[in-house]
Amino acid sequence: MAIACSLIMFLALMLALVGHEYIHALTGYLMGDETAKRMGRLTLNPLAHADLVGTILLPLVCILSGAPVIGWAKPVPFNPYNLRNQKWGPVVVALSGPFSNFGMALVFLLGLKMALAAGLTPFNLLAIFFTDLVVINVVLGLFNFIPVPPLDGSKILIALLDHPKYRRLLFFLETRGPLILMVILVLDLFSPVPILGLIFGGAVNFVFSAAGLHNMLQAVRC
Repeated sequence: MAIACSLIMFLALMLALVGHEYIHALTGYLMGDETAKRMGRLTLNPLAHADLVGTILLPLVCILSGAPVIGWAKPVPFNPYNLRNQKWGPVVVALSGPFSNFGMALVFLLGLKMALAAGLTPFNLLAIFFTDLVVINVVLGLFNFIPVPPLDGSKILIALLDHPKYRRLLFFLETRGPLILMVILVLDLFSPVPILGLIFGGAVNFVFSAAGLHNMLQAVRC
C-alpha cells in the first residue's frame, strides 16, 4: 500500500508540473513569443518537460526512502522582447503557471467531491489520487509565489523594481536566487516555527474545509 501511495503521489506531482509548464508555454505563445513552441515545450507530453534530477531521480529517491515525493520540471524558456507587453508580459507568463495549479486544484477538488458523493471511500486509491492532486497543486502554486528567482513570483518583484537604482539588487537576486531559495527552505525546515510549512498546511486545510472535506483530508493516510 505504501508503494502504491508513493507512486500515486509521483503521478500527481508529474501532472501538476506538466500542467504548470504547459500553461507557461501556452501563455507565452498567446502573447506573441514562439520560443517555447519552437523548442517543443508547447505540449502536454511529460517527456518534453522532464528534468533528469527533479522529475526522475529525486522523486524516485523519495519513493524508495518513504519520504514525501517532491520534484520539479525544466523551466519553460521565453523571450520577453517578443511579448506584446514587455514590462508586464513576463509577469503574466510567470503567474500563469501557479494560477494553472490553483485551477487544477479546483477541478480535482470538485472531482473528489463528486466521487465521494457517488460512494467512493476515502481509502480508495482514486480518492487518494484526487486528494494528492489538490494538495500538490495548492502547495506548488503557493510555493511559486515566493519572490526569489527562479520562481515565478520573482517576475513580479523584477517588474516592480524596474529602475536603474535597483539594478544591482536585481542582478544579485538573479545570480544568487537558487542559493537564497535553498537557504530559505533549509532554515524553514529546521526552524522551530516553519513559516512556509504553516502557510502551505494552512492553505491546504482551508481549501478542504471550505469544500466541506476537512474530514476527508484527515482520513486519507497511506
